[in-house]
Amino acid sequence: MKLKIKTDSRKVEDGDIFVALKGYTVDGHDFIQKAIENGAGTVVCERDNDYTVDTVVVEDSKQYLIDYLKQHYNQYLSKMKIIGITGTNGKTTCANLLHNLLNQTGVKTAYIGTLGFYIGKKIQSLPNTTPDVLELYEFMLHAYEVGCEYVIMEVSSQGLDDRNRRVEGFTFDIAMFTNLTQDHLDFHKTMGNYALAKQKLFYKLKPGGVAVVNYDDQYRDYYLLENNKNITYGLTGGDYQASDIQMTSTGSKFTLRSNGMVEKIETSLIGEYNIYNLLSIITILLELGYTITDIKKMVRKLKMPDGRMDTVAYGSNSIIVDYAHTADAIKKILDTMHQVNPKHIYVVFGCTGDRDRLKRPIMTKIVSDLTDHMIITIDDPHYEDPKQVVDDMIEGLEQTNYEVILDRAKAIHRGIDLLKDEDILLVLGKGHEEVILFRDQRIPFNDKQEILKYLEQIKIHND
Repeated sequence: MKLKIKTDSRKVEDGDIFVALKGYTVDGHDFIQKAIENGAGTVVCERDNDYTVDTVVVEDSKQYLIDYLKQHYNQYLSKMKIIGITGTNGKTTCANLLHNLLNQTGVKTAYIGTLGFYIGKKIQSLPNTTPDVLELYEFMLHAYEVGCEYVIMEVSSQGLDDRNRRVEGFTFDIAMFTNLTQDHLDFHKTMGNYALAKQKLFYKLKPGGVAVVNYDDQYRDYYLLENNKNITYGLTGGDYQASDIQMTSTGSKFTLRSNGMVEKIETSLIGEYNIYNLLSIITILLELGYTITDIKKMVRKLKMPDGRMDTVAYGSNSIIVDYAHTADAIKKILDTMHQVNPKHIYVVFGCTGDRDRLKRPIMTKIVSDLTDHMIITIDDPHYEDPKQVVDDMIEGLEQTNYEVILDRAKAIHRGIDLLKDEDILLVLGKGHEEVILFRDQRIPFNDKQEILKYLEQIKIHND
């Protein structure tokens, strides 16, 4: 289904409606003439300039776009179940695992989020966790046309924020909250604002819609709204509770308890945070009508998505790539590694430029406290001087168990060189990502591929 409304003048075809949107750095009004040259039949804008085609002048062109999309296309979207997942950590893991599980059962399901746009397999990469509203409609309509019954969507706080309105016009059958920890305060300023931005998802539930909420999170009450069907999960309480957790380097076991139900669950996922992720998925599957017997079989075969606890064996050592890029996520993965009990834990990581500076020294101290040695490197510098990022990271740090190697490839090589026997190297922050963002450059780079390339060099050298 081809949309006849566009916001990018380069994509305009004959007869299209071009909507001029004012962005943070680009104003669509500057490209109206180009849109007309490409065949736009109608222009929607916030200021008239005597254009040569039909012109609609509105107070808010973004709202016009949203209203147009709702009016013309929500009738198709309503035929699918839409599940929105929000929270600081765990969105990608939960959404991706749920997408994979549903497809494995023969239920055609789409996924939209950090890893890209998938229907079973990857269709395209995305620049944002939650795409712009027009692109979201394009993905949703594609999912409808190919017969999807479900769409699983990661919903970011920036996407929900009134300044972006990326999910305006959408309603959800299920909304899930994973957790809330310090992140994106450069955008939201306070944790209260951050929590309220995510809360907007739970006002977008359809009548009778289900809210699945982490019982153990201190912000849970923001998401337990009166008019929704609220279901909680957790380790200390909730409608679905996990207890008697046992963990090894190859998987986890726990007891699931709910309203008289007591079931033993086994999974290849490790880490307490992944028990939370799995609990939330089990809750959703039960709400969708799957039996606990079927679910137990399904979760035994679960595999983590790309860049999440993605493990490469190197002799008796393990090299693990993970997307963890917040203080909370890093602490959880390091706590999990200590439960596995290796001889040494080494970490390669950095902090993103042009983002929340306050969390940088917090993250560094956590890594320093919980690891034998850390190698500080770049993440995505954007337009900030990498040396300034590092200075922020090590400010006030008393420990000396670190070194700085700004070249991320060389930092990874150094981490691998440190490994001796039954050690673990964690490469954190980038996960599945395939580029480093530096100024206006997108430098091709993938942590796992760099690890495999270096291990191959070592093998050739040793041979």
